[in-house]
Amino acid sequence: DFLCISLANGFVQLRYNLGDRTVTLQTLQKVHANRNTWHSLRAGRVGNEGYLDLDGTNVTQEASPGMKALDAHSDFFVGGVSSLNLVNLMAVENEPTGFTGCIREIVINDRELRLTVTDPKGGANVGDCDGTPCGYAVCKNNGTCQVGNSGFSCSCPREWTGSRCEQPIHCAHSRCGPRALCVPQPASLSYSCVCALGWAGKYCDSKITVSTAEFIGNSYIKYSDPYYGRRDLQHSRISLNFTTSQTEGLIVWMGKGEDEDNDFLGIGLANGTLKVVINLGERISVPLVHSKYFTCCDERWHLVTVVQNQTCIKVYFDEELILFEDIDPHRKYTALNYGGICYFGGFEIGRKVSTVTMGLFQKEFIGKIKDIVLFQDSRKIQLMRAEGYNVYNGN
Repeated sequence: DFLCISLANGFVQLRYNLGDRTVTLQTLQKVHANRNTWHSLRAGRVGNEGYLDLDGTNVTQEASPGMKALDAHSDFFVGGVSSLNLVNLMAVENEPTGFTGCIREIVINDRELRLTVTDPKGGANVGDCDGTPCGYAVCKNNGTCQVGNSGFSCSCPREWTGSRCEQPIHCAHSRCGPRALCVPQPASLSYSCVCALGWAGKYCDSKITVSTAEFIGNSYIKYSDPYYGRRDLQHSRISLNFTTSQTEGLIVWMGKGEDEDNDFLGIGLANGTLKVVINLGERISVPLVHSKYFTCCDERWHLVTVVQNQTCIKVYFDEELILFEDIDPHRKYTALNYGGICYFGGFEIGRKVSTVTMGLFQKEFIGKIKDIVLFQDSRKIQLMRAEGYNVYNGN
């Protein structure tokens, strides 16, 4: 599989192959060689339907039956590749050549790539297109960059400070404690503190221990499984107790949650019903719709267990089997390659649940979670070894 954006005879082309055929889209207008003119390009696909937009002029390709997932387990290349032999012959119109020109503001699935010297995994023969110490958007939050004898300086709007206007003025001298996040409150000329996991109080300066985690919204725990490398990913299992009064919310997401090709297993609430979704490589989601389990939002403790045996999924609610389904009898993908990452309650601050889960779940979890056990481990996971914010002691 591949997805490639290239120039061909002055036109921008989008080509992608999801495993069954190659789709080609081409812009209606040419890109003329002019280093002083920047162009805005949006390209991608929804399922197997592609779209290509150059400077506001859109081209789409009608979807026809076929594969819908891009299975491209490789690095992401910009401007060229380490060896042109790596380029699929169907990905470009003619012989592949490296790009000559300037590129900035690359956003992949709503995440901007940092085009610095240290952030990419590698590169070669890349220079500075701007030609000044200011570069592009070096000053944040509408700051103005000024070139001086010793480099650059930023003139910041009154709400911001710092060498790059990256710090809210109300947080410049905040009392927020260890690892806490300062949130400016411009209306009151003040700020509030968002506590890291293990801390509480107005200024997040009181240390606490969390075994039962209470999520209040805009909360999350990110746990890295130390035993991931030795797990049998064809036979996974997770169990936990939860209580809530809400009818919507993401309880757990096993998976990196970085792009659409990541495997995942998600458990949450939708319309007051327990919902389980799983992707082993084909973006297959399995929702539970059992009206008798609307009582899962009754503020009582409930035990949920999900067992994956290759493509067979079992879901237990309060120790009663409520789902037993084979999501792929052909056994094309049989392992849950979740990357050793488990999220509880939501995702990092600023990442919306509805966006990361692509609409499978709508909101962060509000309630309590405890007694989390992965696979056949004899011990519950130690929440205090994880990272997180806005999580409190639910005991």
